[in-house]
Amino acid sequence: MRCALISDIHGNHEALTAVLADIKQKGIKDIFCLGDTVGYGAEPAKCLAEIGGYTDQIIAGNHDHGAVGLLDLSSFNINARKAAEWTGKKLGAPEKDFLKKLPLHLKASIQGNEMLIVHSTPHKPEDWHYILSLDEAEYQFEKFTERLCFVGHSHQPVFWECDANGKCSIAGKEYVHLEKDRRYIINVGSVGQPRDGDPRATYAICDGERMEAAIRRVEYDIKSAQEKIIRAGLPARLAERLSTGI
Repeated sequence: MRCALISDIHGNHEALTAVLADIKQKGIKDIFCLGDTVGYGAEPAKCLAEIGGYTDQIIAGNHDHGAVGLLDLSSFNINARKAAEWTGKKLGAPEKDFLKKLPLHLKASIQGNEMLIVHSTPHKPEDWHYILSLDEAEYQFEKFTERLCFVGHSHQPVFWECDANGKCSIAGKEYVHLEKDRRYIINVGSVGQPRDGDPRATYAICDGERMEAAIRRVEYDIKSAQEKIIRAGLPARLAERLSTGI
């Protein structure tokens, strides 16, 4: 069994359609969406409709909550806040109701391995913290029991591992073989706004038979996505950063 894990689409329909086409080409039918389907990009409703046609395994991210009034936008930077306010005005009642009802986490399994799916962190996902350091990863490993935990939020793919003795380390950033005596936190990167220096749309595939997880990079029409952001009147910085992936 294989599954695809996508996160942080952020209203970028060009990136989403390219990723979904790549997933389909690989014959993968099980898709998990780790939140922040909206925010930043110019086509939030279209992205919600598109991903909703492929999977119902969708959770909420902080930008999803921010766009529908479930999160105080004072914690957002100015561009993120403007985008969230714009998104809220563009979404209709059905889309807003859908986002409000999304869970903060999901649990599933692959080849008998329990999986926790969450946007930010296993512990207190509603606080929207990031896992950016070894210390934070070690802390988070103590807060869940599943073998595999998949996250997004930082837009930076990375594989954290914890051995049977509780020792944690980075297992890689593009590929990891899932060892039997270890647990993992896997950041799947961002479909719609990568921030690791590679502008290609990013997602992860987990293969339960081979016991491996890998990051996939997909080319998409960045220029078209940028033009839509500018035409929508969103901050120009949100378009510019798509070219650099930072």
